[in-house]
Amino acid sequence: MSKASETFAQSILDAENLLMHFDQLNTKPPPPDIEVLKRAGLIMAMTAWETYVEDRVSEATESRLRTVSDESIGALVRSKLKEEISRLHNPTSERTLELFRSYAAVDLKSKWCWNGSDVDITCKRLNEYLRLRGDVVHRSRRVQPGPPEPHPVTKDELAKAIRFLRNLVHASESALSPERTDS
Repeated sequence: MSKASETFAQSILDAENLLMHFDQLNTKPPPPDIEVLKRAGLIMAMTAWETYVEDRVSEATESRLRTVSDESIGALVRSKLKEEISRLHNPTSERTLELFRSYAAVDLKSKWCWNGSDVDITCKRLNEYLRLRGDVVHRSRRVQPGPPEPHPVTKDELAKAIRFLRNLVHASESALSPERTDS
């Protein structure tokens, strides 16, 4: 298990804890500000994914660079990766796949399928969750006249997002550590 996956496992607990607190506080009638917990949970979950991508591509790159004898080449690659990571901010499926192809020489796409979900569905779902995170971060709740808008993050959708990200990290780890046996 990589350090990045260990960090992810700890980080995703924040999202799970926020969902648990939502459940505990969701009484009849629910407190007026309880919905913030679901939005915060999604933000924490997607941030755990972003951190995983940054850390894991760095780990894989360092592993590859151990075989390079010319330290100036290693320094150049590290510098370029650091620059790319500083601009990442939103690790969409395309961007993540490109980073791992370029720096780890691994095609994650072939492993991003599980339980009848194909790679196109996986990529689409990841991008949708990232868009939703952007929406709740930058446009929290709009106050408009008329009937209230539905909350952007439902309890079920947050639970699905957390499961999805756990599966995505597991699939990515399988691709990056082929000698590892799945448990």
